[in-house]
Amino acid sequence: MNSNIQKELLIPKSPDQVWAAIAESRGLAEWMYPNDFEPRVGHRFSFIVPAKPDVGFDGLTVHCEVLQCEPPKRLVFTWSAGELSNTQVSFILKPEGSGTRLFFQHSGFDTTRTLGKQAFYGADAGWTEMLSRLSVLAIEAENDE
Repeated sequence: MNSNIQKELLIPKSPDQVWAAIAESRGLAEWMYPNDFEPRVGHRFSFIVPAKPDVGFDGLTVHCEVLQCEPPKRLVFTWSAGELSNTQVSFILKPEGSGTRLFFQHSGFDTTRTLGKQAFYGADAGWTEMLSRLSVLAIEAENDE
C-alpha cells in the first residue's frame, strides 16, 4: 500500500516570492537543506541532510531529479535516500488574496514494509518541521518589509 504525505499552507507572499523559496537553490537551503538544485526538467541534484547525533541520526544524502517545473505554479521532483526510492515531492502554488496557497505532497511510500512505514513517519515529521520553517521565513520577510 502506498501512502502520501499532504500539507497545505497559506503563505503571505506572492506566488513569485514563494516560487523563489521552493525553486532556487539558495531559497531551498534556507528552510530545507544544502543542495545543488536547478529549476529545469531532467536536472539531477542532491540535498545534504545533516547528522543529528542526539537522536542517533547519521545524516544522509537525498538524490533527486526534477520531473516538472512550471514557474511559478508547479514543481515536482523525485526523492530517494537509502532504502527509500521511487517517491515524489510536489509543490503546487495558487494565488489566494494577497498570498499564495501552497499544496505539498510527498507520495509513493510503501507502508507495507517496515522500512517504508518508518520512512513515511520520519518524512512526515521532517516535512512538518521544514514547512513550518518556510512559513516562519515568509512571515519574517513580510515583517521586514
